[in-house]
Amino acid sequence: MKIGFCGLGRMGMPMVRRLLQAGHQVSVWNRTPGPAQQLAAEGALVCDTPQALGQSCSLVALCLFDAAAVESVVFGPAGLASADGLTLLVDHSSIPPADTRQFSERLQQANGATWLDAPVSGGTGGAAAGTLAVMVGGPADACLTITPALMAYAQRVTHMGPVGAGQVTKLCNQTIVTTTIAALAEAVSLARDAGVDAARLPQALAGGWADSTLLPLFVPRMLQPDTPVHASLDTMLKDMDTVAALARQQGTAMPVAATVGQGLRLASRKGLGAGDASGLIRLYDHISEHSTNS
Repeated sequence: MKIGFCGLGRMGMPMVRRLLQAGHQVSVWNRTPGPAQQLAAEGALVCDTPQALGQSCSLVALCLFDAAAVESVVFGPAGLASADGLTLLVDHSSIPPADTRQFSERLQQANGATWLDAPVSGGTGGAAAGTLAVMVGGPADACLTITPALMAYAQRVTHMGPVGAGQVTKLCNQTIVTTTIAALAEAVSLARDAGVDAARLPQALAGGWADSTLLPLFVPRMLQPDTPVHASLDTMLKDMDTVAALARQQGTAMPVAATVGQGLRLASRKGLGAGDASGLIRLYDHISEHSTNS
């Protein structure tokens, strides 16, 4: 397929590489040219603007940081909405469901294109391995059309309902992931303070009720002094703020998620935000140090 892709960050780069490896013709645009030029050397075509990308590709995927970035790329000067050739936009970004629904209506009015919200889960490792989970909101027939292309970097594509349903599903995902990471940080801290080798927790708990995909991934990261950034703590905070906003709007009680969100905010205030989400363990180090010193 001929596919356009905007947003070549930690997730976007390996996703485009998977598309290229699958034999698709991929055109790319990125706000900073470096990543696009790197992919050009691997077979991608580089476009100067999102509009130019949309003129040459009827199908365009986005993988951007937040709603402001999505709005700018789609509706800003030389944006995708001004491209007559665009017919289907697939947004892999994690943004509020209400913004997704509004953007979908605006794009439909601008050039008649269909919007699919299709956030992903699985991290950079999943993107590189082609094992992402994609949760899709929008017309079912459009989801069916795009699924063969998405399978270049996904192991599963699930249609969740109308526009916005994919984003709600991602918020459920982030609620589970983030609260689990916080629980792992507390468990690692508890083991260390008791003099138990926390590095053996994944082995000891494997197969039990505490086992999870995250257990063997995050415990080693929490015990390493300099963990490479797979997903930043501030990205988790952004998503948990969106969870909190949706919960308030709906009247959904989420006491655990609210507490974890405040922990993320405290960690960010302590300068940990740009680091990997596993750095939440440093928050407990600070608490332990303060308790010891006092």
